[in-house]
Amino acid sequence: MVRVMIIEDRDSVAELLVNRLNASAAVELCQRAPQLEDGFGGHLSGGYAGFLEEQAIDTVVYSPPIRRRHLDLKDAESVFRQCARANIEKFVLLSSAMVYGASPHNQGLMPETRAVPSVHNQIASDWNKLEAMAVANLGEASRTSARLTVLRLAAMPVPDGKDYFSQLFQSPIAVTLPGHDPTMQLLSREDLATAVSKAIEYNKGGAYNVAPNETITLRAALKLTGVQRVPISRTVQRAARRILKRACLAHSIEQLDFVRYSWTVSDQKIRSEFSSSPQRSSSEALTEFRTALNGTSPNRTSAPHREFDDFGMDKNYIAAYGRTLFKFLHDYYWRVEVDGLDHVPRRGRAILVGLHRGFMPWDGVMALHLLVQKLGRYPRFLIHPGLIKFPFLFNYMTKLGGVIACQENAAYVLDRDEMLGLFPEGIRGAFSLYRDAYKIGKFGRDEYVKLALRHRAPIVPFVTVGSAEIFPILKKWDWSWWKRNTEWPAFPITPTFPFLPPVPLPAKWHSQFLEPIHIEQRYPPEAADDISTVRAISLEVRNIMEEAIGEMLRRRKSIFYGSIFTEQTGEKRSYEEPIIYKEELS
Repeated sequence: MVRVMIIEDRDSVAELLVNRLNASAAVELCQRAPQLEDGFGGHLSGGYAGFLEEQAIDTVVYSPPIRRRHLDLKDAESVFRQCARANIEKFVLLSSAMVYGASPHNQGLMPETRAVPSVHNQIASDWNKLEAMAVANLGEASRTSARLTVLRLAAMPVPDGKDYFSQLFQSPIAVTLPGHDPTMQLLSREDLATAVSKAIEYNKGGAYNVAPNETITLRAALKLTGVQRVPISRTVQRAARRILKRACLAHSIEQLDFVRYSWTVSDQKIRSEFSSSPQRSSSEALTEFRTALNGTSPNRTSAPHREFDDFGMDKNYIAAYGRTLFKFLHDYYWRVEVDGLDHVPRRGRAILVGLHRGFMPWDGVMALHLLVQKLGRYPRFLIHPGLIKFPFLFNYMTKLGGVIACQENAAYVLDRDEMLGLFPEGIRGAFSLYRDAYKIGKFGRDEYVKLALRHRAPIVPFVTVGSAEIFPILKKWDWSWWKRNTEWPAFPITPTFPFLPPVPLPAKWHSQFLEPIHIEQRYPPEAADDISTVRAISLEVRNIMEEAIGEMLRRRKSIFYGSIFTEQTGEKRSYEEPIIYKEELS
């Protein structure tokens, strides 16, 4: 049995924690610390240390206060030192998932093992400093015997909160950024109380993410709380930040990063070690917040049920573009001719390995459109962080299902028996000069082969002739400023960029899906650790793609018109007709 003290400025959170912990079988007594304005000169005349010793408190739960929209690190350092002096046995720090920062490099659903970035904005830096001070005063490296548990909370709006998200969702209007609608996680106070109770009950040290499994988009969250969204560019907001701050419409320019990029976290660790995870979705947390603002009792059934994709894919968005722009480009502008669609599995995991040209990801978009329209499959393509740094392009890429290229995200897709699309040459392949457009470059580190082996997925190569002509790169400029700010390998110069509007040329496309390579039937998963085997498989895939491209180029008579598959098959297949798959014939 432990005796707990809650140091928390927010009355609504402190009251809930006290009531929940007093009901716990592991807690003998839980009380809220006297407030500074009430305690000093009385209970806290000797500081927290004296009060802790007087009340025989052995466990402290601490939430750092927000002063003038910033984390009060001086208050935190004072609390840490006094608790260390009082020989506290257990300390639970309520930190924030903001410690990971918000940037285009965030993979999404970040685990606790993700290193806190050394370069990020001031807000993330403050949370990082907070945790570092806690470890220095109360962690294993300190002279105390306290067990430190850090709970990294997703955004948790509360009616009496002074933090950015509490203010954002109760203001009449919210100043956001145009073209950025990131997925986010919003935590319920009830789930916070459960996490704190479990942290005390299990008495384990370390850092734990606390976030709901279900996400919500920023735009949907604002709509749910009745807040009017006002998108204003970052440049304009920076120029007018003083006015916006006075009007309580914006906290800081740094804070905008957290409504610009995704910073979702994984709760797998706390689920595994504490047998606990938040039970309320982000939508339900917002509904509880809204009812608390109105002074009514929360009703979990009042939240409209809508599932949001963890990474922001929006099938309605894809369908809308599929009926309009994508259909026009595919059927009329580029007149995409397709062969070998019957090689694409109708179900189950698979890895699409393609050739990316034209420096804009239209080849991946057209492949997505085709597979959605004809097979009802939604491949997720691994994308470079540079593609989501720009307004509107962020929404475009994420809503089409793009996920930041990393092994964790690739595993996420394959473990759910989805189709993963990637271009093993990486971003440099997209920036090939036109004279080398159909020469396949180096396949990076061959990670796609390792993924296929470990996840028992077939590799389906696909190649396109014609996409390199829509933005033929005639020259590349090694411009340091451009490379630093866009993360592109060079500044491309094409017939229509940058001197003219970047309108793609109407070249005719020819796309071919090749026979699946079932390496999962030839090698065990352990083969992924054998460098020679991985290289041999990658070379096999590369050679097959090179051979197909060579044959397609040989058959192509014109860049802008003509068919290359009717010569080969004698009959051009219409994919408006039903497709007979090999597995149906077997």
